[in-house]
Amino acid sequence: MQLLHSIKEKAKKAPKTIVLPEGIEERTLQAANEVIREGIAHIILLGDSRKIEEAASSMGLGFIEQATIIDPVHHKKKEFYAQLLFELRKHKGLSMDEAMKFVEDPLYLATLLIKNGDADGEVAGAMNSTGNVLRPAFQVVKTMPGITVVSGAFIMIMKDTTWGQDGIMVFADCAVHPDPNAAELAQIAVMTGKTTRAITGMEPRIAMLSFSTKGSAKHPMCDKVIEATRLAKEMEPTMMIDGELQADAAIVESIGKSKAPDSPLAGKANVLVFPSLEAGNIAYKLVQRLAGAEAVGPVLQGMAAPINDLSRGCSVDDIINLVAITVNQAAAK
Repeated sequence: MQLLHSIKEKAKKAPKTIVLPEGIEERTLQAANEVIREGIAHIILLGDSRKIEEAASSMGLGFIEQATIIDPVHHKKKEFYAQLLFELRKHKGLSMDEAMKFVEDPLYLATLLIKNGDADGEVAGAMNSTGNVLRPAFQVVKTMPGITVVSGAFIMIMKDTTWGQDGIMVFADCAVHPDPNAAELAQIAVMTGKTTRAITGMEPRIAMLSFSTKGSAKHPMCDKVIEATRLAKEMEPTMMIDGELQADAAIVESIGKSKAPDSPLAGKANVLVFPSLEAGNIAYKLVQRLAGAEAVGPVLQGMAAPINDLSRGCSVDDIINLVAITVNQAAAK
């Protein structure tokens, strides 16, 4: 699709180094080969170098030889990264012996490469759970200054181009934080706006969703969204953010004008921020299945460096697309 093509072309103009810790996984190798061939990113593969080279040869992946391959168990900087991890985690009781074991885990080594500036971002999850991918990320890379919550946005590419902006919308949080409070929801809104700018190039029009529009219902759940809207506007005054809005008031112009005539974005939202993970996850899956939308993501946001998590059922194209998105996030920093 045109947006995904644009994301890849943008990545090629400012290629970054992306580490793929699942270097022996077949889809990951195929994706890495294509990423290198297209010039989307510089690639670091983690895993047994002999196995990677044998697998690449058997699949005819000629561009893998241009990747940097690091064996987490046997490499010359193993002790250096272990020392880095020890310094970061000794206050939590981590010993140096434990650190030496942890750096043999590709998911930990990947985050240490990023922390040390040897890589700009990471894509993983083809053979690991979200929890396993995020645990070392939280411990080593941590969140951005001023941000305490990590969230997951989906870029929704609709067949009907009347929705959002030319059929493109961004939904969050659909992947990570189950029940954000008002301050956390405000952070999710601002980070989703930044993700929207960095990846799609759209100027975000952010609707803070609720089952109430501008006081039409009274409930603590609505109050949370009202407070989150206020806090988000304070955090990022340059972004168009409004709420609380029901979904139809946010995306249907005639309804927006009727329910929220004074709203600057009613009926024109291209970013939807959901009040809970439950609502966001259900919404994106319904739009994906019932409207036949392509859901690209989740794009993790809020980390100090871009670290993105794949579904274990991902395709080669999914990995390629997420690498390109990660490059764009790194470039936006």
